[in-house]
Amino acid sequence: MKQTICIMNDSFPPQIDGVANTAANYASIIERDLGHSIVVTPEFPEKDDSVFPFPVIRYPSLDARWFIGYMAGIPFSPTVAKQLRKENTAVMHCHCPSASLVLARELRNSIDVPVVFTYHTKYDVDIAKALKSDLLTDGAIRIMIENISACDEVWTVSRGAGENLKSLGFEGDYIVMENGVDMPLGRASEGSIASAVEGYDLPREVPVFLFVGRMMWYKGIRIILDALEGLKQQGVDFRMIFIGSGADLEEIRSYSDSLKLQDRCIFTGAVRDREILKAWYSRADLFLFPSTYDTNGLVVREAAACSLASVLVEGSCAAESVAPDRNGFLISESPASLAVMLYRLCQKPEAMKRAGELAAKELYISWDTAVTKAYERYQTVIDYHRSGKYQKRRKLSDHLLNRQGELMSALSRIPKPEELLDRYL
Repeated sequence: MKQTICIMNDSFPPQIDGVANTAANYASIIERDLGHSIVVTPEFPEKDDSVFPFPVIRYPSLDARWFIGYMAGIPFSPTVAKQLRKENTAVMHCHCPSASLVLARELRNSIDVPVVFTYHTKYDVDIAKALKSDLLTDGAIRIMIENISACDEVWTVSRGAGENLKSLGFEGDYIVMENGVDMPLGRASEGSIASAVEGYDLPREVPVFLFVGRMMWYKGIRIILDALEGLKQQGVDFRMIFIGSGADLEEIRSYSDSLKLQDRCIFTGAVRDREILKAWYSRADLFLFPSTYDTNGLVVREAAACSLASVLVEGSCAAESVAPDRNGFLISESPASLAVMLYRLCQKPEAMKRAGELAAKELYISWDTAVTKAYERYQTVIDYHRSGKYQKRRKLSDHLLNRQGELMSALSRIPKPEELLDRYL
């Protein structure tokens, strides 16, 4: 039975990040193949929603891009409920635990449909980085957990993400609903590979390692560089490709130079062309991703799409589906462990190739597969809601609304950088 699913998130194109990409894929695939979709997201100045095959409803927002990188939604819009009721919405699926989820809880009181929430990332880390205050961080996390706990069903993108949510105080149950990747299965053509890597020093007989992601230390990049220094000292030649941008990029480059790896490490910057990125995955011999921060590690599945195996930290979220020495390789969270693994694999290139082939068969998940599975679960959620299995939820408490309002008010009072310059210079 075709249902109308409302996808809600605080970011959505033209604002691009991993969760915005997830929301766009959910809405697109549902509209194309499964039912009907509608997106609810904060207002964005440079938007052009006419490009989407589904309606996009924008609600008021504050421009907080200079502070947290996002438009801060003001989650109180009387017109949204009317539009969702008109669309005969069956489920609201929220992908962000702040403004979007407050709005979803408010809307549930007027349109009486269940709310599903997906926990994508370790939001406590992101909150702490944005607020830089223990008091504000603790308060924001309490609000987040209260919001999530009020949902009818909670999904997480991995078991590790669910355990992180539990560690923050969430006491309910959750279902693991993995995300997919939008990179088609199959290696890039030799012509595409040659075009993408032209001009780089990549001798054919030298192993090529690859990292793709934000250039932030917490991604495990120091482990990679320290391991590569050890590999170099053992006389092993290699090339290391870092694809991505981020706040720590210059520090990372400087640290690489201090280890005298500048002749072996290549920093390409961000690569947004998916065909070029696919070519890099196809050219590499091994994907290095020793991150314990990521809750899902979609780049690992992008690599698998191109028959590229990954080296991951044992026990990390990204390593949950990996069978060691079969479809990937596991290490402890240390440079020494990574160096030993790389030295071993450089002596056995056939092991890397075989693991990559199995990764393509066993780890790859397309967005079509992921969203179809989620859509099937929506019907269960709808049935549970109609049967009364979900307990009747309270209206948004005045306490929560007051705290949410205080946070929004505080955000609006924070001076922009140019205002500080005018004030003190």
